[in-house]
Amino acid sequence: MIIDCHGHYTTAPPQLEEYRKRQIAEFETAKHVHPKGTLGISDDQIRESLENAQLKIQRERGTDLTIFSPRAVGMGHHIGNEATSRHWSEHCNELIHRVCTLYPKNFVGVCQLPQSPGVRPDNCIPELERCVMEFGFIGCNLNPDPSGGWWTGPPLTDKWWYPLYEKMVELEVPAMIHVSGSCNPNFHATGAHYINGDTTAFMQLITADLFKDFPTLKFIIPHGGGAVPYHWGRYRGLAQDMGRPPLKELLLNNVFFDTCVYHQPGIELLLKVIPADNILFASEVVGAVRGVDPETGHNYDDTRRYIDAIEWLSTVDREKIFSGNVGRVYPRFAARSAAR
Repeated sequence: MIIDCHGHYTTAPPQLEEYRKRQIAEFETAKHVHPKGTLGISDDQIRESLENAQLKIQRERGTDLTIFSPRAVGMGHHIGNEATSRHWSEHCNELIHRVCTLYPKNFVGVCQLPQSPGVRPDNCIPELERCVMEFGFIGCNLNPDPSGGWWTGPPLTDKWWYPLYEKMVELEVPAMIHVSGSCNPNFHATGAHYINGDTTAFMQLITADLFKDFPTLKFIIPHGGGAVPYHWGRYRGLAQDMGRPPLKELLLNNVFFDTCVYHQPGIELLLKVIPADNILFASEVVGAVRGVDPETGHNYDDTRRYIDAIEWLSTVDREKIFSGNVGRVYPRFAARSAAR
């Protein structure tokens, strides 16, 4: 079985974006919080949005199931206020639940959290509980920078975040650490802000003892870990200079990386530096890079092809990356599979 741990609903029917535009316009012009209302999206429209996109790609590339969440760049936690974010997140998560209900063999849900700058993460707990307990979601996406590129909030290791972590541990759900859009013109969203977010989060985790307080808390750092694998020696050395434990002891029981790396040398570097036990297969389809690589003739985001091409990767490690590690990182997925 091949499980893609990183998929976003980037092809949602246009009513979702139309709703968002109205919501933003009303807040910007009158500071009015648009009522939650409804989206008016039918099941057939959901099917149409997926059949020639994510489902078609699953069939063509031979993947079986995608861990599916709302569009990351669209989370837009910096937009509006707490109520704006709550209504928007609820709609996005409800749409993911409908996708997973229509295609239970193809998708399993992960939720967007209703984060907002300056608002304590406690406010996310009711929506996390709803998505896990009512919808059967197995994880969440956690934005380390709700300010949208200005980094105005506390680092992930600050006790500001602890109530949310306590609930994650209680519910046995991990978080993919994933920024959203950037309103800072210095940082292109997918080319810079995403990679900055991955790298920044990892460095924050080096500097503190978060996992002593939460030994079962688990994070997935996407996009191959940003700059982390390429600069593994730098991070090992910084940890050593700060008197921190070795990275394997400090972080690798709790931190995992995905394979959203879009060229062969990058994937091979990731697999040489990071233990196979800490890597989950992912493609971010349909995501940030959608074109065909002229050097190979294949889509940049066809990440299975890169892994299949690595002759020195053992059968055991290949199985861990493609599916085995998901059960360890997402306990609710393991329980779901066992029940089925």
